[in-house]
Amino acid sequence: QVQLVESGGGLVQPGGSLRLSCAVSRSILNINRLGWYRAAPGKQRDLVATITKGGSTNYKDSVKGRFTISREHAKNTVYLQMSSLKPEDTAVYYCNALDSGYTYWGQGTQVTVSS
Repeated sequence: QVQLVESGGGLVQPGGSLRLSCAVSRSILNINRLGWYRAAPGKQRDLVATITKGGSTNYKDSVKGRFTISREHAKNTVYLQMSSLKPEDTAVYYCNALDSGYTYWGQGTQVTVSS
């Protein structure tokens, strides 16, 4: 069983930055994949960025060069650093973990990009 708790969302102006954090309830060393998804208003949840146990990363095309996923093993935490934010990045952001055939989700954190 894995619990995920996101934090760091909020209101930011276009062009600004935010860092999301996802605290994981146990060691992340052997979790197969950690990631961030988002659900914009009226749209389905889709993948933003992932990082595998081996450290390989993958990004949605529209966030490449602006978002960076990283992890800190000592804190069992995965991060999403978001820069050059655009209004279309507005969404609820969810942390995700794939482990031993199971999928886990956090409760989500709202990110709103608006002037």
